Amino acid sequence: MNVPIPDSVEHILLDEAMIQQRVQQLADLISTDYAGLRNEEFLIVGVLKGAFMFMADLTRRLTVPHQVDFIALSSYADATEATGSVRMIMDTRINVAGRHVLIVEDILDTGYTLSYLLRTFAARNPASLRTAVLLSKPERCKVKVTIDYLGFEIPDVWVVGYGLDFADRFRTLPYIGALKPSTYQG
Repeated sequence: MNVPIPDSVEHILLDEAMIQQRVQQLADLISTDYAGLRNEEFLIVGVLKGAFMFMADLTRRLTVPHQVDFIALSSYADATEATGSVRMIMDTRINVAGRHVLIVEDILDTGYTLSYLLRTFAARNPASLRTAVLLSKPERCKVKVTIDYLGFEIPDVWVVGYGLDFADRFRTLPYIGALKPSTYQG
């Protein structure tokens, strides 16, 4: 599939083939680590909206039984500034107590969101709690969090595509592109 690059995208950082290859590798690792569990024991929780493509591709490749659920959070005061304050907009419908929970997130930027999620879910008494994160920007991280399954480390650039957006645009691009600074700097 040949999707044109929008004018707002400076260059492709991770192409579709690279992403799909890494998603398969992560699915293989997760399937090995969770082998032997029954369907109701393994719950995968995706963080909306950004993780929807990653989670869909990842869960389709798993060879272990699992259930899926979603949460939605708000962590930005405006389009460009992370505040460190996170609030839950939509919670899971499935009780996580006693289940092996895997949180699937699109990107680790400052770490505030994932730190909040880990604290929130740990308080609900899961059997285990792990994370799968597609992208990490190590130089932006302000809060130390553990990523159990990491897709890629990337430089400190604004990225879009494969679920990630700018002003709710570009989410459905099949690749991850670096946004032109002029797009988000005004």
